[in-house]
Amino acid sequence: MSRISVLVVDDSAVVRQVLAEIINKDPALELMAAVADPIFAMKRMEMSWPDVIVLDIEMPRMDGITFLKKIMSERPTPVVICSTLAGSGAETTMQALDSGAVGIVEKPKVSTKQGLHDDSKFLLENIKAAGKSDMSKVRKTTIVKKVPPSHHPQPKMDADVMLAPASRAMNETTEQIVALGTSTGGTQALEAVLTQLPRTCPGIVVVQHMPEKFTAAFAGRLNGLCEIKVKEAVDGDRVILGQALIAPGGKHMMLKRSGAKYYVEVADGPLVSRHKPSVDVLFRSVAKSAGKNALAIIMTGMGDDGAKGIKEMHDVGARTLAQNKETCVVFGMPNEAVKLGAIDEQIGLDEIPESIANFTKQANWA
Repeated sequence: MSRISVLVVDDSAVVRQVLAEIINKDPALELMAAVADPIFAMKRMEMSWPDVIVLDIEMPRMDGITFLKKIMSERPTPVVICSTLAGSGAETTMQALDSGAVGIVEKPKVSTKQGLHDDSKFLLENIKAAGKSDMSKVRKTTIVKKVPPSHHPQPKMDADVMLAPASRAMNETTEQIVALGTSTGGTQALEAVLTQLPRTCPGIVVVQHMPEKFTAAFAGRLNGLCEIKVKEAVDGDRVILGQALIAPGGKHMMLKRSGAKYYVEVADGPLVSRHKPSVDVLFRSVAKSAGKNALAIIMTGMGDDGAKGIKEMHDVGARTLAQNKETCVVFGMPNEAVKLGAIDEQIGLDEIPESIANFTKQANWA
C-alpha cells in the first residue's frame, strides 16, 4: 500500500520542523517537502503533486486562504488547515471550509513545539482521513477536527456513559422523527440533503462531527440555503415539522419525549466512540424515544461512530438507511453499520431526500 505524500506549508521554521518529524515517524505517510509559503509550495508542486497539503493561514507573500482557493480551482487536493486562527472563532474557519479545506486543526497558541508533539495523534488522523477523501465528491468541507485540550488519548467509550440501552421503545405516537449522523464529508452531504427538503418534512435531528463554536455558524449557513429551518440545538428545543436541529460541537444531543411531543436534551459528557457530539448517543436516544416512528440515516464518515446506535434503532423497528460507497467521501461509518446487519438499504446521496419524503408518506398511509 503506497504511503500518503504530504506537503507542509508554514512560515514558522519551528512548526515545519515539528510537523516534518511527526509525519516522518508515521509509516503510512511520506513528507514530500516542508516550505515557508505558498510561492515556494507552487514551485515544489511543479516537480510532483502531494496527496495532502497541511497549510497555515497567516503567511507572507500569499495567505493560506488565497492559496487554498487557487489549488481548488486548478487541481482539487485535500488540504488540512493547521493554524492558530482555526480556534479564534468560526469566521476564518468557515471561510477555509467554504474555500475547500477538508480538515481544520487548531495549532497550539503557546508551547507550539511541545503542543504539536503532544497532540500529533489528532493531526495524523486528519491527514490520513484527508488522504482517503475522494475529491471528486468534495465541493466544500469534509473534516472538521479541533485538537482537544487533553494531551493524553482517552479510552474509547460507548453510549452507556450517557444513557442506558433501549429495552423497548416508548408507547407509540404519530409524531415522526428523522435522525442523521455523519462525519467526514458530512457538511457537503448535509447541504445536499437538507436543501432539497420541503417545510412539511418531519422534524430532523443531526449529529455532524464538529468542534464547539463551529456548529452555530454551520447551522446558520444552512439555514440561509434551505427551505426548512436549520439551527444549532439548545437544551429543551422542540423537534417540530420543517426544522433540523444540529447538535452543538462539544455537547451530546439526545432525543426525549413528553407525551406525544419530542424535544432534545443537550448535555456535556465524556467522548463516546471518541466523539462529542456522538452519533451513537443520538441514535440510541432515538431508539428509546421514537422506536419504529423514526428513520435513521448514517452518512459519509471515517470510523465507526453511529454503527452500534443505528443497530439499536434497527432492532426496535426503525427504518435504517446508509449512504452508499459510491457517493461517500469516506465509506467508514456506513460500512461499519452494514457489517453489523443494521441497515435496511444502502442508497445514493441524491436519493436521501426522496427517502425521507417516502418515509413520511408510508407512515401516513399506515
